[in-house]
Amino acid sequence: MNGEFWRGRRVLITGHTGFKGAWLYLWLRDLGADVAGFALAPATEPNLWSMIATHGDSVVGDIRDEAHVRRTVDRLRPQTVFHLAAQALVRESYRDPLGTYRTNVIGTANLLDACRGSADLGAIVVVTSDKVYENDGGGRAFEENDRLGGHDPYSNSKACAELVAACYRDSFFRGGAPIATVRAGNVIGGGDWSRDRLIPDCLRALEAGEPVNLRYPDAVRPWQHVLDPLAGYLLLAEALATAPERAPRAVNFGPNPASFCTVREVVDALSAAFDGKPDWVRDAGEYPPEAAALRLSSEVAERSLGWRGRLGIAAALSWTADWYKAMRAGEDMLRFSQEQIRRYCEHARGAS
Repeated sequence: MNGEFWRGRRVLITGHTGFKGAWLYLWLRDLGADVAGFALAPATEPNLWSMIATHGDSVVGDIRDEAHVRRTVDRLRPQTVFHLAAQALVRESYRDPLGTYRTNVIGTANLLDACRGSADLGAIVVVTSDKVYENDGGGRAFEENDRLGGHDPYSNSKACAELVAACYRDSFFRGGAPIATVRAGNVIGGGDWSRDRLIPDCLRALEAGEPVNLRYPDAVRPWQHVLDPLAGYLLLAEALATAPERAPRAVNFGPNPASFCTVREVVDALSAAFDGKPDWVRDAGEYPPEAAALRLSSEVAERSLGWRGRLGIAAALSWTADWYKAMRAGEDMLRFSQEQIRRYCEHARGAS
């Protein structure tokens, strides 16, 4: 990342109190950006945002509230926008499909509409999901021009958000700030306590001294450390603002193919980092179907941005386990998180 580009730059992050949003907020603040956030209050306790929020402009609001979103954009006059606010859980989308569509589709439209009149805006990055593709279960790596779809309400709502972003780009932003969408894989790292996510479920099982229940232990997913896709988002935002004619408008940020592995393999590796706990058992309950395999091609990101995943699955799991061990030991997690960002940047420079 270009530190000079970000220093003093006004940035708005929606969803900054979530797992990925909090990491992005911290990274941008360390780069010297003037960062503000718009999001609901943190959904879990503990949560990463409370650990790192030492200062900054944080607006508590609902992305579905059109008037509040517009007032916030008008007041902050952002130069770069990262849109991460979302209902991000597949099983929750089955419990509340309408709420999921309101947040992920109408919320995206609310933000983009509010940004239409922002004269200072240079780039908008809309974060969707690797699950936006119409997945036939064949296991091939999806490319950016593949057909969008999504069989569950979460995946489908994110595919709809892609269409909203494309529509606003073509209809209202032809001469304004470029809009791009980004699609990342299954992200892991310290500071995530969300329901129905593998690493948090493992940690809760560890605390309870019980095995973790796995719905689909043989499902293959593109696991990656949270800092890898966030680095891609930052690089893309720079490219959109400085060389919009060359920057892509939809980008996959997936891990190296060697990091594609099954759910059970991730649990076994994480268990090894915590002295053999937790064990896992196959959950015998009935659950909505999920894709057996999900893979991404990141050739566009590599070719156009010079991006590639820097942390393989072993390192990603090690860094994740280290973060939670440090928290359990009572360390200062703001400093620990900043140190992981610093180490990541050094690692990326050394691997270039």
